[in-house]
Amino acid sequence: MAIFSRLADLLKANINDLIDKAEDPEKMIKQIIIDMEEQLQKAVQGLGTVMASERQMLKQLEEAKAQSKLWEERAKTALKDSNEELAKQAVDNKLKADANVKQYQKMSDDISSQLSILKNQVEILKQKLAEARNRQAILLARDKVADARKEVSDSLGDLDSSGAFAKMDKMERKIAEKEAQADAAFEISGLDAEINDPFAKIEKDKAADEELQRLKDELSKE
Repeated sequence: MAIFSRLADLLKANINDLIDKAEDPEKMIKQIIIDMEEQLQKAVQGLGTVMASERQMLKQLEEAKAQSKLWEERAKTALKDSNEELAKQAVDNKLKADANVKQYQKMSDDISSQLSILKNQVEILKQKLAEARNRQAILLARDKVADARKEVSDSLGDLDSSGAFAKMDKMERKIAEKEAQADAAFEISGLDAEINDPFAKIEKDKAADEELQRLKDELSKE
């Protein structure tokens, strides 16, 4: 039936291929679910229409059967009254009612068969929609994970492309050069040699002792 054609295409389509073509996978997946929900609603409405037709046909069938029985009873009554002409008229009406019974019975059987097929199809659609909703949750979760991974990968790529670590290595080398220059200047100034010269220390300590003794001598004279 036409109401199932669009949904059949959706169910046969590869959802992953659709996502690959979509700029926003989340919107695309939600739209697929919306389309399936709309098709299911149309299918349910179609099912309701057929069920109403079946009820109407059954009603007409019962009325035709009732008419056939009524004219049969009238034909019998006319025969009991020896009125064959009236009985014949009643039989003619009964035959018309019997023809309607056959027609309505066939139509009712056809509708019942189609109704059974439609009910099965609607149940399948409901199952497919439930499956699609489950896949929606899984696919959206995968999409968010993929976005997060891509963002991290892009950040790492930006670091590499901007040469951030290369720049830091360069700065480290410059700082090391400055430290080396400072060490060299310190050595050139002689301070380092003086500090590390053991003789210079002895002479300095001796000068300090002599000055201290001189001060002691002055105090003793006073």
